[in-house]
Amino acid sequence: MTTDIEKQVAELQAARSALMTGFGQVIVGQTAVLEELLITVFAGGHNLLEGVPGLAKTLMINTLAHLLALDFKRIQFTPDLMPSDITGTNVIEEDHVSGKRISVFMAGPIFTHVLLADEINRTPPKTQSALLQAMQEKEVTAAGKTYPLSPPFFVLATQNPIDQEGTYPLPEAQKDRFLLNTFIGYPALTEEEDIVEKTTANWEASVQPVLDRDRLIAFQKVVRSLPVSRHVTGYAVDLARASRPADPTAPEFIRKQVIWGGGPRAGQALILCAKCRAALAGRINVSCEDVRRMVLPVMRHRVAPSFVAEAEGITSDMILNKLLETVPERTHV
Repeated sequence: MTTDIEKQVAELQAARSALMTGFGQVIVGQTAVLEELLITVFAGGHNLLEGVPGLAKTLMINTLAHLLALDFKRIQFTPDLMPSDITGTNVIEEDHVSGKRISVFMAGPIFTHVLLADEINRTPPKTQSALLQAMQEKEVTAAGKTYPLSPPFFVLATQNPIDQEGTYPLPEAQKDRFLLNTFIGYPALTEEEDIVEKTTANWEASVQPVLDRDRLIAFQKVVRSLPVSRHVTGYAVDLARASRPADPTAPEFIRKQVIWGGGPRAGQALILCAKCRAALAGRINVSCEDVRRMVLPVMRHRVAPSFVAEAEGITSDMILNKLLETVPERTHV
C-alpha cells in the first residue's frame, strides 16, 4: 500500500519533471545547474551561482520565477549601491487629512519572493551585508522597525569569478547563509551550437507556470518530513567536522590546506539537500550517496583554502574531493 509520504514524493517528482521540461523551453543544457537550483528551491534555501558572464545565470533565475508563479525582483549590484537601495527607507510625506508630516516606510526590492542579486560581488561588503538578516531570519529591520518577508523567500545571487576586475569577496558570514554555491561552466559543443543558432534567429520561448506558491510551500514541508537514518546524519556531521583544521578528526592535509572549514550549517545543509535530492528522484530513503553528491555545492564556499594551498593551485573542490576519499561512512546501527 502506498503511504502518504510516498504519494507526496511521487507528486514532487512529477513536479520536478514538469519544471525541467519548462526550463528546456528556454535553457539549453546546464542540467546539473538546474537540478541544484531546484534543490535550493524545494529545500527553502539560497543559492550563489558563480560563472563568467554570458552563461545564462540571470535567464535561469528569471525562468524559475515564472515557472513557480512567484513575485520576482532584480537588483543590479554596483559599487555605488547603498544598503537602503535593497531594504528600503523611510520618507517624509504629508498627511492629506491632518496636514502633518509623517514618516512612511518605502519597501525596497528585497520584499519579494525571488530576489535576483545580480553580480553581487560588484558591490562592497557593507552593501552586501544588507541581505544578512533577510536571508537568515526572513525579515528586514529599517529605522528601528522590523518587517516580515512573505514566504517563500529566496536570494538567488550571481557572481563573477573573484579574480575579475571590479569585484569584492563576499563576507564569510554571508557566504555561509547560502545553502548552495553552484558553479556554472561553459556549455558542451553541441549545446553551444544550439544556443548560437536559436539566439540569432527569430526564436521566442515562453514558459507557463508549473506550481503556485501554496504547492511549493507544501512540497518544502514534504522534503523536511523525509526520515533520515542515524548513520547518514552521522556521515554528514563527520564530513563537516573533518573539514575544520582545529578538529581532532581532521586529516593532516586539512590542517595544512584549510584555514577554516564548514560550521554547523554545513551539516544541516548536507542533510537537507540530501533529502531534497532523494525526494526529487522519487525516493523516500536518503542515502550516504545523496550526501556525497551534495558535498561540493554545499561546502565549497564554506571551506577556505590556506595560503599554502592557494600557492600550490589547490582549490576547495580539490580539498573536498580528497576529504570524500578520506572520511568513511558510519556503519549501520
